[in-house]
Amino acid sequence: MKIKRHVRHLMVLVFMMVISSCALFPTSSEKDSLPIASSSSETFSSANESSEELSTSEVPSSESEVQSSEPEPSSKELSSSEEPSISVELEMKRSTYTNSVYFYDFPDPSGVYDPIQRMWFLYATGGQYLRSSDGVTWGQKGWVFGHLPDWGTKGAGLWAPDVQYINGQYVMYYSLSTWGDPNPGIGYATAPKPNGPWTDHGKLFLSQEIGVNNSIDANAFVDPNTNRVYLVWGSMRGNYLVELTRDGLGFKAGSVEQAALSKIRVAGLDTVHGWDAETYEAAYIRYWDGYYYLFLSMGTCCEGLSSTYKVVVGRALSPYGPYYDDTGTDMRNRSAGKLVLQKNDTFVGTGHNSVIDDVNGEPWIYYHAYHVDKQSARVLLQDKLLFDENGWPYVEGFTPSTTEQIGPYYHSVVE
Repeated sequence: MKIKRHVRHLMVLVFMMVISSCALFPTSSEKDSLPIASSSSETFSSANESSEELSTSEVPSSESEVQSSEPEPSSKELSSSEEPSISVELEMKRSTYTNSVYFYDFPDPSGVYDPIQRMWFLYATGGQYLRSSDGVTWGQKGWVFGHLPDWGTKGAGLWAPDVQYINGQYVMYYSLSTWGDPNPGIGYATAPKPNGPWTDHGKLFLSQEIGVNNSIDANAFVDPNTNRVYLVWGSMRGNYLVELTRDGLGFKAGSVEQAALSKIRVAGLDTVHGWDAETYEAAYIRYWDGYYYLFLSMGTCCEGLSSTYKVVVGRALSPYGPYYDDTGTDMRNRSAGKLVLQKNDTFVGTGHNSVIDDVNGEPWIYYHAYHVDKQSARVLLQDKLLFDENGWPYVEGFTPSTTEQIGPYYHSVVE
């Protein structure tokens, strides 16, 4: 009996050694599935791909209903909430472009880059959005909602959506307003990936609740130093900032009444002043090298070739400010701010910007303007954001580019 037990023990040991050897030394098919290291080689494309063949439906059929035109995802697209099952070899490329990059109405652009799908997404007034795999060719237009939210003033449209990645999901802040609206407000929605599906959570606040007249043009900012989340908003009176919860879905102060007491004015005049084109709207915050930069648009936005819109910037050592321009002027004044970009002979009414980094970490500014040959639409433009010797951001020549440019770095799968 003892001999039989010893034989069984030996058989078990031999079996375990065989299993271990299989785990340590993969078969040829297993070796083929191991991750492949990414490449950082750079190639350039000389072709300037047209963006004018992208969509036949440019506006919602009505203000109360927006038909969804979300295209079916390709087999290569991955959900932002999913990790790729295998690694692929990537290379960095750049395409060329000439402004405008989307010659249809696309006002108030804001967006994100999704590293999972390797796609840029831009959103605009009306709830429309575009996407791009190379950062310059914009197409596959869709709509974030099937129906416009109706919690605001009767007949209000969806203006200036701002999308940010916050705490594991994408959060959209949008305005509901009409021209001359006495009580516009800010709403919010969430999605697992930039192309939806979006779940609308309704109102975050109305102007009269938060104590800020003309509460539109919201932008969320996640501080890279602290992961604290802030919301900045306001239009042509005062621009205010309040801290949100870490998920971006509520006020850190707890309630809208408490948020109304804790908000901070970071630019423009006190909200009791009337509409003033020498104050600001479209606030947008970024952080670089020790400073918080507050981009703002000033002037008239929507008067065709008579528009005086331009982008200015101030900076501060804290998200709460105070923000100053390059002359030391406090942004809580009229006509302050260092110039970032303004009109030229081709594009007028340049403004309402956002900034997105390419895959090489270089910032690009996206904004709208009127083309002199198309006064009925605010078309989409983009340019590389540069920095002067004192760390101030600007666009080359302080005006939109009008000649062929090399675009952002993007990732392409090695064939």
